[in-house]
Amino acid sequence: MVNIKDIAKKAGMSPSTVSRVVNGKKYVNPEKRSRILKLIEETGYVPNKAARSMVLKRSFTVGIVIPDLFNMFQRQLISVIERHLETFGYHILIFFAALDGSGDGECLNKIKAESLDGIILLQEMKLPQVAEYLAAEKIPAVACTVSSGVIPCIHVDDERAARDAVAHLIGLGHKKIALIYAGGFSWAVKRTQGYFQALEEAGLRADRGRIAPSELFSAESGLRAAEALLSRTRDFTAVFAITDELAMGAIRGLRDAGIRVPGDVSVVGFDDIEASEYLCPRLTTIKQPIPEMGAEAAFFIHHRITRPGTDLPGKGVVPHRLVVRESTARPEPKKKQKNSP
Repeated sequence: MVNIKDIAKKAGMSPSTVSRVVNGKKYVNPEKRSRILKLIEETGYVPNKAARSMVLKRSFTVGIVIPDLFNMFQRQLISVIERHLETFGYHILIFFAALDGSGDGECLNKIKAESLDGIILLQEMKLPQVAEYLAAEKIPAVACTVSSGVIPCIHVDDERAARDAVAHLIGLGHKKIALIYAGGFSWAVKRTQGYFQALEEAGLRADRGRIAPSELFSAESGLRAAEALLSRTRDFTAVFAITDELAMGAIRGLRDAGIRVPGDVSVVGFDDIEASEYLCPRLTTIKQPIPEMGAEAAFFIHHRITRPGTDLPGKGVVPHRLVVRESTARPEPKKKQKNSP
């Protein structure tokens, strides 16, 4: 294996001179620098990021844009993406963006300050200048789970998946199904639309009184939404929450009110995060294949970086799956009240 001393010997220079070139230091004669870089390329010696970047004229850095209040699903997804990017030789930089889009400009300025080979969006950037900058600078980009216009996206069919979740409840015999949701993102809108479509296809009426908006997508927000829902009505036997964390909070809110899950009310979530398997009761949910999505995101961005201008393999749509666990059941028949003597 070639080492720095071998390069120095071939160049007829000291190891310290080669080290300065490898690490991008100044005070090296341009002719010597050129000779050392040529030898590095010829021998395939790549001691660290700095040398590899100089030889291949790439930073080997991929940026990942995530919401400043990211959830368990995104945390798992980032971990998978980072692991796969490492196999391609990249390291990552995280950029946080506000959920409401108010910090898109600041996030863009931070992106501009870095030398990136590519960028992966796990957050919808509402500021058009973001896409314009990436296009103008020819920075390859891929979106994962979020809609970003012309940028290729890896995602499940959120609308159909939500329809499958609600259809599962309908198939069990539930007719009065509540919805807990939060807005602001294309995937959230599609999941909400899927809820309404499933009811419509089954000939069921959507009751606005059974719909509870949430400010965020956290378990705490799900708890507050369930409390608000129960303050208006208890005339429902099932709940569809558009994320697992909202579903977890909803279960807590129902139980705090003395409502059994699934004895009195069934609950379905969306995402199949790790905690869903360990919740009590274990959560019925729509599974987004996090390992496959993370691997695809890493492969897609590597493909766009190394083969610019070529089409991406596949369409970016990954299959979802309904995972039936303990939080859903057939509605129990209502007990008849005994007549007073």
